[in-house]
Amino acid sequence: MARRSNRDRRSKDAPRKPTFKENLWYWARAIAAILILRAFIGEPYRIPSESMEDTLLVGDFLIVSKMNWGPRTPATIGVPFTRIYLPGVELPQVRLPGFSEPDRGDVVVFNYPAGVDVERGVIPSTVPIERRDPYIKRLVALPGDTMAVLDKVLHINGVPIPLAPTMKQRWRVTAAGETRPNARQLEDMSIQYFPGGDVRENGALRFDVFATPGEVAALEALDAVARVDPYLLDEQWADQLYGANPDHVPPRVVPAAGMTIPLTAATLPIYGETITRHEGRDLERTASGFTVDGEPATTYTFEQDYYMAMGDFRDNSVDSRYWGFVPHSHLVGKALFTFLSFKGDFPFVRLERFFRPIP
Repeated sequence: MARRSNRDRRSKDAPRKPTFKENLWYWARAIAAILILRAFIGEPYRIPSESMEDTLLVGDFLIVSKMNWGPRTPATIGVPFTRIYLPGVELPQVRLPGFSEPDRGDVVVFNYPAGVDVERGVIPSTVPIERRDPYIKRLVALPGDTMAVLDKVLHINGVPIPLAPTMKQRWRVTAAGETRPNARQLEDMSIQYFPGGDVRENGALRFDVFATPGEVAALEALDAVARVDPYLLDEQWADQLYGANPDHVPPRVVPAAGMTIPLTAATLPIYGETITRHEGRDLERTASGFTVDGEPATTYTFEQDYYMAMGDFRDNSVDSRYWGFVPHSHLVGKALFTFLSFKGDFPFVRLERFFRPIP
């Protein structure tokens, strides 16, 4: 009986290399699985700005669930993992069933709803919702709630809502003497000094900081500090781009599906853009009143739910105080937890923020 040579044995035992067709099919299935997961289950996002500090930090990577409120079917055809899509082709979008409803306090990702973008200018109405930039904020008011910001304090249905431990805002500090805590002291307390904010009022030295409620309590305990008060914009101040004052927002009812409002000179500034931009109606004011889609109207009934969203870093966030309501159709998903976190200086990672639930 003939014996196999070593070469024959090695040839038979060696693993077979996949063909080009098999490799192509493998990667096609892998990409399809990733796209399905991103579209219908969950998607990772990176925090690029400070608007949600100290809840979320620049460099945090988080998982956003699309199943809680129901994923949206794709409305455009584009190149995966890029901003490139086929313009002029828009599919009817449907939101699939979810297992919960948005709640006050949820941290959410949504597509930018306003008509003005600081970086890109006016957003044309032809840009599909899903192709607008994703924003992350906290839902502070639900459909049917009455929301207001009175002297910087958020009020929901007439009840003041204090800052949570991880939220921060701008404060005016009054020094007890002729000097204030230096920048190193404030940095050691994780308090951000507002440069150029030092003033003398009625003989007292005052300076501004950005801090959380807990950091404010530590600041008030210093012998060099007499008192700490919220920094308030003057009621007449208005943002040049949006014409809004974030510290003073008059009470308004957040629209709910089926809610009817009167069309008046008083309601038009609050709801007019929502009716035209998000409800897709042609609302016009005439000499005798109002028309909706060319027909005389004295009231309007909303077709979908809306929300109010604010950043946790109240004085460093452009949100519903500036551009109004977030439509239900713009909601992407609920932020669940951070799974990675990177920073700019050594050791470059924040291990304590890995797999951390979002409060």
